[in-house]
Amino acid sequence: MPDPSFSPGEIAAGRKLFAGDWRFLGAAGSIASLPKARGVEVAFAGRSNVGKSSLVNALTGRRALARTSHTPGRTQELNFFAAADGWTLVDMPGYGYAAASKAKVAAWTALIRAYLRGRANLARVYVLIDARHGTKNLDASVFDLLDESAVSYQALLTKADEVAADALAACIGATESTLSRRTAAFPEVLATSAHDGAGISELRAAIAKLIAERR
Repeated sequence: MPDPSFSPGEIAAGRKLFAGDWRFLGAAGSIASLPKARGVEVAFAGRSNVGKSSLVNALTGRRALARTSHTPGRTQELNFFAAADGWTLVDMPGYGYAAASKAKVAAWTALIRAYLRGRANLARVYVLIDARHGTKNLDASVFDLLDESAVSYQALLTKADEVAADALAACIGATESTLSRRTAAFPEVLATSAHDGAGISELRAAIAKLIAERR
């Protein structure tokens, strides 16, 4: 069901934004290897195996732009994808993978912290939450980091097709309640499914609106 908060024109603008050519710009495992900032950046963060890579592919309409894996924790670097019209989508390292060493987790955390605090062209971070489970303590820790870094962020539910309508509504409500007390959080929570495409057009429209405001 279409989201009434987006007009047909905004939905069309979102579709156009993602319809152009895309290319993998590069991966950064350290601040020194970050690519030069170019245009507006929008980043996706989330727990390992929450579906970040699948969502990137669904948004861009490309099956293999971002690598997907059934093995949690595969995305261990900041991956940059360049749009033809000069903005960049960033797939951040997944967090919360239990099999990762403490040293590796600490290195990922330091990389993310430095990126958030040093990337002036970063317009927003979308924090992906599994709709089947809702927010967890690790998600709250990321919210803390984003608040401390004064980076605008918005919660985005994934795998919405695997949740009954009433449970999904409850998860959205609970997440919005949690974020209402957060200083840098955008109040609205979006729900998506990379599997059946639910919410993808609305997310594209939201990102298109955000980028237009920053240009």
